[in-house]
Amino acid sequence: MIYLRKVAKNIYFCSSIITVLNRIMINRVLIRLKIIQIVFAYYQNGSKNLDSAEKELFFSLSKAYDLYNYLLLLMVAVTEYAQKRIDVAKAKYAPSKDDLSPNMKFVENKFVAQLEVNVQLNQFMSNQKRTWDNEQDFVKGLFEKIISSDIYKEYMDANDNSYEADRELWRKLYKAFIFNNEELDVVLEDQSLYWNDDKEIVDTFVLKTIKRFDSKKGAAQELLPEFKDDEDQEFARRLFRRTILNADYYRHLVSENTRNWDFSRIAFMDVIIMQTALAEILSFPNIPVSVSLNEYVEIAKLYSTSKSGGFINGTLDTIVNQLKKEGKLAKN
Repeated sequence: MIYLRKVAKNIYFCSSIITVLNRIMINRVLIRLKIIQIVFAYYQNGSKNLDSAEKELFFSLSKAYDLYNYLLLLMVAVTEYAQKRIDVAKAKYAPSKDDLSPNMKFVENKFVAQLEVNVQLNQFMSNQKRTWDNEQDFVKGLFEKIISSDIYKEYMDANDNSYEADRELWRKLYKAFIFNNEELDVVLEDQSLYWNDDKEIVDTFVLKTIKRFDSKKGAAQELLPEFKDDEDQEFARRLFRRTILNADYYRHLVSENTRNWDFSRIAFMDVIIMQTALAEILSFPNIPVSVSLNEYVEIAKLYSTSKSGGFINGTLDTIVNQLKKEGKLAKN
């Protein structure tokens, strides 16, 4: 199995990829990464059943979307735990003045209140039967880290009671305590083999969602869709199938344009990345060549060897120029 964690983590901090994310739906980045993972596994597992591999691709993508919803629910779960702590303190035999009159700012956070009633999130919870109820030890530990932080203390002491301040609190808390949390990785790994590979890039989905929440939309606030539209779903299916079905042609192009290299000695991951890149370049006339090249070169830099980015960039550029001269590459 090929793991996406290093790639996704570095992609989040890579300015060139962030520019792409602001321009197009994030899902396309995840789709490309997933296809490379599944194509690699397709050749490695020996069965080479195209239909089964395609089902695995879409199942893997659906699990990433489940994780997105589950991580949104984590913010609600932490807030609910905070409320339970207050209720327990009030119910003590001899509660203190502070127990009876606690600062309710955190548990009455307006952003989380909106998230808690979100129609789509509640549909997910109902359909998937997923909650954080069985992970209360983790939720407790996360809450205790939060209340010990300067982020929390500054928020609780501030006079700003606006929705924007409440939303900003959770953006900061998510980046500080959820984005890079090894204990959370263990919890997620116990629930799904897919989730740890996906988490860092799914984190970008969650942070984008927090930023785009609008109090005026209430419970009807739209979450990010699993696919932006049918076109993205078709992009995934078509790119995957073209990558596999036209493999001999794409590898022939690579071999022809790397004559100073023994093809068998090219890193297999580099071959898979170039194979997928060529499938995209030749199959999607509406995607500029420069966009496709940039995407796969960045993946190569992080996913393969230290020299792969430059090697793949040079090879693909040569192939593209050859295809243009031969009239085999038409782009709108």
